[in-house]
Order: sequence, then structure tokens, then C-alpha cells
Amino acid sequence: MSMRIKWFALFSVIAFSVIPAFSRSDSGTHSSDRIHDEALTIDTHLDTPIEIVKYSLDLSVRHPTGKPKSGDCDFPRMKEGGLDAAFFAVYIRQDTLSESGYASALQKAGNILSATKQEILRHPDLAEIALSPDDAYRIEKQGKRAIFFGLENGYPIGTDLADLRRFVTDGIRYVTLCHTRHNQICDASTDKREPRWNGLSPFGKTVLAECNRLGVVVDVSHASDSAFWQVVRLTRKPFMASHSCCRALCDNPRNLSDDMLKAVARNNGVVQINLCSFYLEDVEFNPLHQASLDSLKRLYSEWSAVNDPKILAEYEKTEDRIGQRFPEDKASVADLVDHIDHAVRVAGIEHVGIGSDFDGGAGLRDLRDVSEMPRITEELLRRGYSEEAIRKIWGGNIMRVVKENIEGGRK
Repeated sequence: MSMRIKWFALFSVIAFSVIPAFSRSDSGTHSSDRIHDEALTIDTHLDTPIEIVKYSLDLSVRHPTGKPKSGDCDFPRMKEGGLDAAFFAVYIRQDTLSESGYASALQKAGNILSATKQEILRHPDLAEIALSPDDAYRIEKQGKRAIFFGLENGYPIGTDLADLRRFVTDGIRYVTLCHTRHNQICDASTDKREPRWNGLSPFGKTVLAECNRLGVVVDVSHASDSAFWQVVRLTRKPFMASHSCCRALCDNPRNLSDDMLKAVARNNGVVQINLCSFYLEDVEFNPLHQASLDSLKRLYSEWSAVNDPKILAEYEKTEDRIGQRFPEDKASVADLVDHIDHAVRVAGIEHVGIGSDFDGGAGLRDLRDVSEMPRITEELLRRGYSEEAIRKIWGGNIMRVVKENIEGGRK
């Protein structure tokens, strides 16, 4: 059977369906609205640059929630949800650990960063690029959105620290050492192969030291346990987990154990709790959803090996259709705040924040995009968190970590 016929057969089985809509909660009190509005609210992990590049997403337009090619974030929805600032993640799918692979990834990452900057600069009345906490507070006072940048997966750095310095010059303020697979910097938490380095590679240790010197925050989300503990031993600056949850509540290797949470606190770092359902609870997968995905993936031996843009677009479109036709079980805001509660009990209120992973798999049944972020504040307030504590969770803690890295860097 030809590839075209296979695609036609698969598309015939998978049809669009309407996802039940959720209206914004009206349960928020005047107090929660005021607290949310007055706090500097920051999300440390949004994969929105992917949407900008794939769909030419116009960030000045309020896109409909849950619709194809709408993404989870734009400037009007950030304003609607009282989200003052965000770290946009520059992510590149990992290829071979080779000079050609690194060179290609470096170019693609540069293109994504450039395209995202251009989109922000097109709307100076709505948003501005931020490089420091001072920038974030200034931009927030002007009623605009402050956009920082992070590099998700150090793979595009290759084996040359000059490329790391180039990213920093271009505005990168944190580096996620790896993604789902082992790379040249460290082992990943979810790579099913045997460890490549048993933690950090020799080059990875130099990357860590250079990030410390440059004042760039090291991000341990996605890193293996061994790599995490080596970062703890070697770093001279506070580090963070930009989008991770608590392993005690959801036993996923991407999450942090209580010992890890305590180590983050001892380092004066921060763990940013993720809004992906499968990191918050053991969600039950819809068997029809999984069967459809399995059928799709049988067309390819490895999703990440798909390089043809047209085929990749068809793949992703079909994957979206599967999700709409057979919705998965999702966690709730209450489940999210359970993880915040746990992290606060173990690590302390100074070491917890929020990193949603919207546009990268995040989404709760009662919090679908950035326009609905006030629901987190409502739940925190309902559980007795003080205004000061909520301010720390939403932005104070991560701004402290960024500031301490910048002030201790460039020596």
C-alpha cells in the first residue's frame, strides 16, 4: 500500500469532533482578582515559538481557545489571564550527535529565536523583550507583556562554548540541559536507552560552569537523576526546574523527588510546577486514543526522525485530530495546587513557582490556556495562601533566581 493510500485510510478513520467548552469560572473573589492583578505573574515555560514558526501565529490577535492553529498563548490572552511575563522556550527536535546535526540545530534555533523576536517587535505597544528582572517590572508597569527566552535542550550548542555565548548575547536567560533523549551535555530522564554519560558529560560540566560565569540559569527539567545531582554538586549559582512536578504525588521520572526538592531549596533555586496532566497524576489514557496513536506511529519507526516538512505537517495534523476525536483524561487546577502544596511543604515557599508548558502539551480540564491563569490564584487563596506567598509563587521566586545568576555572572 502506498504512503498516500495509508494516509487516506488513516484520515478516513479519524474525524474532527467538538471538544466540550468550559466557560471561565466566575468563582473568583474580588480579593483574588486584585491579588492576581497586582502580582508580577510569570510563566517560565511556554513553547509558543513553535506555534509562531509553524502557523505564522500573530501574537497581537486573540485566538479562540482550543481551536486548531490557535496555540495556547497570545498577547490578548496573556492580558486576559493577567499573565505579565513569560519565558518563551526555543526548542529544536534532536537529531544525531554529530557536527552536521549540531550545525543544523544551531541554524534552526537561531531562526526560531529570530522569528519570535520579530513577532514581538511588531507589537511594541503590547509586549517587549526582557533580559532582566528590572526589565520585567518596568514592562509590567507599562501594561505590556514581558517576554524572556530560554533554550530548551542544549543540543544546538553543539560542542563549542562560543555557541552558548552567542545564544546568551541573543537573549537566552536559561538553558534546559537536555530534552527527552541523551545529548552531548547530559543524560535525559526519559531516554529508555542505557545512560550515555551517567550524568553530565565532560563537555556538559564546562557548559554548567560557563552558564554560571555568564549569569544564565541552568535548568534541570528533563535531566536524569544522576545529571541533577551532579548539577547540585558543581553549580555555583541557583538553578531551577523550569517545568517539573513532584514525584511523591506522580511517580514520573520527569518529576523531582523530595530529596531533589530539598536540594533545590538548599541551592536557593526554584521548581516551577508544570500544567501537563501526565506529570500531575496517573491519568487514564483513552484506549481508542492510544490505539489511534499506535496506528499513526506504525507508519514511522520514530516520530522525531520525520524530516520532510509536508509529511511532518500531516503527521501533526493527524495527531491533533486524534486528540480531538478521542479526548484524554486531564488533571485539574486542584491537582496542580496539590503539587504546589507538596513542593511548598518540602522545599519552602521561597522555592516554588509555575512553568506551564503551554503549547508543549499542557492543559487542564479547567485551565486550558493562559487566559484562564487566574484560576490558580483563586485556588491558592481558597487554600489559605497569603498574598505575599502568592506573589512569591507567581513571580518573586523566579525573579530572585534570575537576579542572583545575573549579578554573580560575567566575572
